[in-house]
Amino acid sequence: MLLNVIERGPEEASTRDAGRPPVVLLHGLFGRARNLGFFQRRLARTRRTLAIDLRNHGASPHGLMDYNVMSADLLETLGHHDALPATLVGHSMGGKVAMTLALMHPGMVHSLLVADIPPARTGHGQFGLGEQMLHVPFPPFLNRAGADLLLQHYIPNADVRALMLQNIRVGENPDWYIGLREIVESMPNVESWPYIPEGYSYPGPTLFLAGENSPYIRAEHFTTMRRLFPNHRLELIEKAGHWLHVENPDRFAELLERFVERY
Repeated sequence: MLLNVIERGPEEASTRDAGRPPVVLLHGLFGRARNLGFFQRRLARTRRTLAIDLRNHGASPHGLMDYNVMSADLLETLGHHDALPATLVGHSMGGKVAMTLALMHPGMVHSLLVADIPPARTGHGQFGLGEQMLHVPFPPFLNRAGADLLLQHYIPNADVRALMLQNIRVGENPDWYIGLREIVESMPNVESWPYIPEGYSYPGPTLFLAGENSPYIRAEHFTTMRRLFPNHRLELIEKAGHWLHVENPDRFAELLERFVERY
């Protein structure tokens, strides 16, 4: 499946970091490529960048999901855009897609940054939220303010609500334009971690970023992280939870840019 891509790069040939791999940005569940625009614009000053709408998200096609399928989508899409090998940057679900691709096709991944997700089932997820959203009663017409008011009943948290609002088609006959039903049906796979054959690992440079207040990456995951990603480092982002790139964007950008520049 070819995914929707937003590509940016330096306008001036003199500012282009020639010969360096492209940087690929992957959003989390219920997100989209445009969520990472702030970071993409910064990186695109000197590097070719591709922000991807993963399957069922943004403007990409819909279909049932698991991490092997989603990493195959990504591999096909990057090959189509002549963007391999690449530096992969993924948050949450996007991080699992990036890790899966790196483990199954290590030669296609130059380096890897994973934001607040381990290579494991974490016990945290959004299955309940997805099921709730399937039952939102849309009126015949809806503007953005009305959509926000409608979702308040289901999603009291303003940040989570803002994330979901971007996935509603407003105006006449409003509805979800993401593949919400496919996402909900696939949620057991999304909240899990795929089978990785014995002996598989990714030897390239890997940076895990964890929110200081996030419960996702825990000490119990460290052994698996070392086994699968032997050349990894782990950094904490202060004053941030799971949405570390939203809650502390300057620190996230600093660590991201430093990693991309180094590798």
